[in-house]
Amino acid sequence: MPLLDSAPAAAGPAVHPPAAGRTRLLVDLVRLVRPGHWAKSLLVVPVPLLDAPSWHPAGLARLGWSVLAFVLAACAVYVGNDVADRHRDRHHPVKRHRPVAAGRVPVPLAYAWCLVLLVLLALVLAAGLTGPAWPVLAYLVLNVCYSRGLKHVPLVEAGVVALGFVLRAVQGYLAVGAAVSAWLLLTVFAGCLLLIVGKRRQELLDGGVAHRPALRGWSVELAGHLLQLTSVLAVTAGLVWLSTEAPFDPYGEAAMLLSAPFVLYLMSRYLQLALVRRAGGDPVRLLLRDRAVVAAALLWAAALGALLTAAQFPALIAALP
Repeated sequence: MPLLDSAPAAAGPAVHPPAAGRTRLLVDLVRLVRPGHWAKSLLVVPVPLLDAPSWHPAGLARLGWSVLAFVLAACAVYVGNDVADRHRDRHHPVKRHRPVAAGRVPVPLAYAWCLVLLVLLALVLAAGLTGPAWPVLAYLVLNVCYSRGLKHVPLVEAGVVALGFVLRAVQGYLAVGAAVSAWLLLTVFAGCLLLIVGKRRQELLDGGVAHRPALRGWSVELAGHLLQLTSVLAVTAGLVWLSTEAPFDPYGEAAMLLSAPFVLYLMSRYLQLALVRRAGGDPVRLLLRDRAVVAAALLWAAALGALLTAAQFPALIAALP
């Protein structure tokens, strides 16, 4: 009589505890709103503080709520776009791992998550905590138009994304009550367009045009030329702002001359990372994690801070021996 088989039974599909599944789902919902990209609003909305005649608690409070409003608006847009683009994202080597494209977050749940974010945004705006809020609403309308068709129009889609950052800066101006600086807005637009062009170039190299139809109107060579054009525009507009409209009077020309080496280095470093090391696919991560960029930016900020102190407190400078 043969011995009974004592080998363990074949392992079936792993059964995960419900709590573990809920935890993974919550993590995916957080990933869906891309916390790493919240820095876009944290950095751009407060830009008008550079032009504000004075900082006061009420204006700073409105600015903080404005940052939150744009974070909520952008999160809702991210979720909506991920749902709409889930089929194309599956052709991209990186985006195919996004929660909706990978199938880890069901589409109905993603829509419900988007609705929650929009309700929270409506509560912030209805309470009047941001001051005038038309830039946030314009941002939402712009992104609806983007999702409905503008994202398929070559070149125009990149300009629409950059315009979203200009609206962030305008919201900041309204929150602090400062006069809008055309040169600073142009700098924001050109700088953001530069990063977007670098991202499109990297997308061409990584995944071709399957995941983004608008890339059919692009080429790596065109993206390279546009990087040159937008970098020159960003540098020129920024230096003109420093010498004319920035609050460094009577040291405007000194601010421009002091900034020129830092600006040229930072621009050159970004182009090196984007063109040589092919690291332009995630500009936020690239700029915030590159040690050379962070170090140069901190040194530049310290230098401008010292010059701003001299411009705003002349008596303090005169008292120095």
